[in-house]
Amino acid sequence: MNEQTHTNLTSIIALRDKARPTRLLGMVHVGALPGTPFAKEPICELERQAVIEAKQIEEAGFDAIIVENMHDAPYIHGDRLGPEIVAAMTRITGAVREAVRIPVGVQILSGGNRHAIAVAHTNQLAFIRCENFVFAHIADEGLLAEAEAGGLLRYRKSIGAEQVKIFCDIKKKHASHAITSDIDLAETAHAGEFFGADGFVVTGISTGKAAALEDVKAVREATSLPVIVGSGVTPGYAEALAEYADALIVGSSIKHDGYWKNPVDVARAKAIVDAIRP
Repeated sequence: MNEQTHTNLTSIIALRDKARPTRLLGMVHVGALPGTPFAKEPICELERQAVIEAKQIEEAGFDAIIVENMHDAPYIHGDRLGPEIVAAMTRITGAVREAVRIPVGVQILSGGNRHAIAVAHTNQLAFIRCENFVFAHIADEGLLAEAEAGGLLRYRKSIGAEQVKIFCDIKKKHASHAITSDIDLAETAHAGEFFGADGFVVTGISTGKAAALEDVKAVREATSLPVIVGSGVTPGYAEALAEYADALIVGSSIKHDGYWKNPVDVARAKAIVDAIRP
């Protein structure tokens, strides 16, 4: 790990520092991986495309990158994920990390959290994103009947990967929360902090849909941990979100036509940077 990457990694992990500007985390949506229903391209091409997009995001001025296998829909969950997914994500995230000087994190859908910890530990990535860290969920991919925190933190400890931070969604998007409707965002944040989260991700109801400003504020007031907005960030909304958020994850807005399946649009990526930095 070179010195510059180490410095940036330290600053991303220490997100809760309002003396610094709000960080920007750009999303690289890897093409459909081998064995998934919409897979078309060989792994070498998926790697090449991911590296191109990662470099574009870095050059636009973003502070970190998240690599995610969102094209693998329809998703299967947790232990049903095959070794081919772990192998592919290890190869691709390793290539991305070598190509850029900013920190890289990973999310493996759906619920591939131990898989992501292993990938991150192997490739010296900075963080993972975990969607159902506390409380059960009913998601579009099915019933997520168990919270991840207990097993995940034990697994991270067992392989010596404590340096990999776990940023956890507050009430995962693409899910129903009727069974936890009596537990508000603040209480969910309290539970996540008690269970050892390293930061929280606040989202809208689905990919590209804006997180409500009052939701971001509620989580900000409930915790001293980093608060990250994880969907619906646009140039016009970024400044308002930055008042309460330590970081903004941007995926759809930096793609051509604002659609997550499209390639990165460098002009749109730079517009997000310009919106929150003088």
